[in-house]
Amino acid sequence: MSNLYKIKTSLGDITVSLYEDTPLHKENFEKLVSDEYYDGIRFHRVIEGFMIQTGDPLSRNDDNRMLHGTGGPDYRVPAEIKHPNVKGSLAAARDNNPQKASSGSQFYINQADNGFLDGDYTVFGMVTDGIDVVDTIAAVEKDFNDNPVEPVAIETIEIIQG
Repeated sequence: MSNLYKIKTSLGDITVSLYEDTPLHKENFEKLVSDEYYDGIRFHRVIEGFMIQTGDPLSRNDDNRMLHGTGGPDYRVPAEIKHPNVKGSLAAARDNNPQKASSGSQFYINQADNGFLDGDYTVFGMVTDGIDVVDTIAAVEKDFNDNPVEPVAIETIEIIQG
């Protein structure tokens, strides 16, 4: 692992390290971070004891609340399935597709060991600091779609080592 990134959220900071052996996901994440793509995007799906998900640009606007989770760039990242979905792992979300290709921007952080997801989603990094912030985000009050009632947003993501 290398490249440390600080995900500054409205509820605290989460530091993640990206895996070298998932280069397509690593490069995609790095490009989106350098483009400030994630700035202002909310965590739109949080399930305590499971995971927290973000990366949908539609989540910046509450008027699109029913569409949160459906947005992103018009490309997928080819699957690089190598690592388990353990607590603190950073993984790419995806829609249902036979190649198991990942969303262009949406990702989740496992709040628990979720081995049932192994083999289906690309894990491309790990939380190195701030797992308590992941737990705090997972515990916020949610609506019927697991969307936080009070928005929890990514303020920015910055590279702190790379």
